[in-house]
Formats: sequence, C-alpha cells, structure tokens
Amino acid sequence: MLSLSLQQARNLHLAAQGLLAPTRARARRASVHMAIKRMRLLQIDTIHVVARSPYLVLFSRLGDYDTRWLDEALAQADVFECWAHEACFAPIDDLGLHRHPSPIRGGHWAHKNAARMQREQRAEIKALIEHVRANGAVKSSDFERQIKGVGGWWNRSNEKRWLEAAFVLGELMIARRENFQRVYDLTERVLARAKSIDVDTRADEADIRREFLLGAVRALGISQARWIDDYFRLNRKFKDAALDAHVEAGELIRVEVRGWDNPGYVHRDHAPLLARAARGALRATHTTLLSPFDPVVWHRERASAMFAFDYTIECYLPEHKRRYGYFVLPILHRGRLVGRLDAKAHRAGGEFEIKAIFLEPGTDPDDVLVAAVASAIQRVADWHGTPKVSVRRGEPKAFAARLRAALKSRGPG
Repeated sequence: MLSLSLQQARNLHLAAQGLLAPTRARARRASVHMAIKRMRLLQIDTIHVVARSPYLVLFSRLGDYDTRWLDEALAQADVFECWAHEACFAPIDDLGLHRHPSPIRGGHWAHKNAARMQREQRAEIKALIEHVRANGAVKSSDFERQIKGVGGWWNRSNEKRWLEAAFVLGELMIARRENFQRVYDLTERVLARAKSIDVDTRADEADIRREFLLGAVRALGISQARWIDDYFRLNRKFKDAALDAHVEAGELIRVEVRGWDNPGYVHRDHAPLLARAARGALRATHTTLLSPFDPVVWHRERASAMFAFDYTIECYLPEHKRRYGYFVLPILHRGRLVGRLDAKAHRAGGEFEIKAIFLEPGTDPDDVLVAAVASAIQRVADWHGTPKVSVRRGEPKAFAARLRAALKSRGPG
C-alpha cells in the first residue's frame, strides 16, 4: 500500500479542490463552470456580511472574477440548483443524479419536508404548478401578503412552502436568481435552455449510490471511508470493507496516510496526482481566505484530521457563545490552515473590516506568512470593492501589528 505523509495528503486534497496553487490564467466565464464541475457542488448560503458564500468559494479558486458569471451560468442552465450537501449549485451534467428525491438521501430534512407536503397538500402544490405553467416563472415574493391580525409582512406564505416542495420533488427548477432570490419555473422550460441534457435521464439506485461515492472521493482528492457520505449527504456511512469492491475494480486506490488510524482512498482519475504527491512533487503555494461553507472546511472531523483545524460555523450561535466571531473565514497558507478572521465588508464606505484575526497555536508568523496573508486580504478586499482594510484586533497582538504594517505598505490594487 502506498504511504503518504499528512502534508502530501493535504496537497493532494487541495490540488483536487483547485486550491494548491494560485491560478495562472485570468478567470473567464467558463472558469466558473469548470470550478463547479471540479467540486461537483457549490453550497449556497445567503449571509452577506462579505460576498455570499458561493461567490467567495469561487474567488478562493479563481481570483478576481465577475460574480455575474455564476448568475449567468444558472440562467443558461450550465449549472442548476438542488438539495445535495445542503442547497447547492451543481453542474448540469449531474442532473440525472439529483433531479428526484432518492431513498439513499431520504434522510435529508428538505426531502422529508417535501414528501410530507406532497402527502398532505398535494392538490395545492399541483394548483401552484399549474399557475406557473399558465403564467410563467414566479418568485416567492410574488405571493407575499399581509395577514389580518399580524403586524408587518409575512413572507413564509403557503405558496413559498409549496414552491420549495415542488422544487425538491423535481416539478420546478430554479430558472435564475434576481437579487439572489429564487425564480421558479417548470422543469421542462428550464431544461430547454440546456445545451445538451436528456430530460428523462435518471440512473437507478445502485448507479446513483456508486456515482455519489466515487464523485465524493474524486472531488475530495483523498478521503477516509467515513467522510464520504457527508459530501452528498447520503443516508449511511461507508466502512472500509464496503469499499473493497471498488478497490478491486480499480475505481479507488487505497493508501496509507501517516498519522491517520484509517486508510485513505483516491479516485483512479487522480492516480497521476497521487504519484506526484507521493514523490513530493505537489507544492502548495496558494494563500487565500476560505468561506465557512467551502468544501475544505464544511466537514468538521475531516478538517480536523486533515489540517489539525477545529472549525465550527458560529454565525448560527448566540453572540455570547461565539469564540471567534460571526462569519469567520479560515486562512489557507501554503497547504496549511494557519488562522481565521471575522470580517465585514462595508460596501458603502469602501472598507473591509477585520473585526478580529487569530493565528492557530504553533503557527510561526514569519515574514513570508505575514506578507502572503496581507496580500490575500487585500486581494479579497479589492474584489469586494472595499479596498480600505482595517484590522481591529488580533491574536497574537504582535502579528496583528505586523499585518497592519504590511497592509499599509502594500495598499489597494
């Protein structure tokens, strides 16, 4: 069995995710679709203190790019929305895997809610679909109404729930987003814009499970068996014995990672990357900020085993329970997660505020790290249109002071 060091495994993981080295070529429209195909999923979240998560995940990989390209990819049906890990964009080629709720993913709350609503309110959902058929695409806000006896607007209308259920059930798709609000239309009308897709394509359950398993391992670059189910939120965890057949068939390569108690698995398509990793030829040179919903950190156990980085998304916690801040961005530096920062983009004032920045214990803030982190922060600030960077506090304090000096020396642009 081939043996890798932990850093070699990290580099393989980052290479598969498009985060090993900064991109050399300037991003193009096609780069957005290619990045999503590489990851297989791009998680959606609406928090907007900095750029919304899907745009930030792409920036971490592509550098400066036009966020409208993602919106256009959705409107042109190059990608589509589905419930996978959570609400996600996925490449249109994967439609057959995601289009209908599947028993192997039936434990997801979105699927459970849709199935319950179909049982209890089938006629209402059907009537709403017919409304869309007759009148065209709709947003949930089209149905907002004021309820007697309730102050203000109530925007969790029954129609909104029926739209979401019809979307999960595959009757409706997201045609586009307007100001990041979903626009729903009939599935057949959305797919009519796709360049090449078989509307009726749907693999059987065994094929779906196999494709999700292999797709997760390929997207991750290297994975332990027990991490595989989380990527597409399958309804059972995998054990090493369950992967024996895939190893024997040559679909997966089993490897040892020194420091792990369990073997890792690599997709056969990454055999050349694996060979380069094993001989130390994969060099991590990228420094960037990551979204809390980046695939690299969205699985806490995996991030801990891979990077010794204990990460919890704290934006859903009460303020007094947060340790690091509201929307905390991990800092990737040359193959390691070296810290995290709590940021807010003040777009009207052109300021990118770092409320707090923390280095991981044991991280040496040498000149190379300080300069690289300052450069990464300034790049993301410029991309936001908030080129003035402020650092309120940091730990260690000496690192924060050096970072301020590096940012002042570097300046915008």
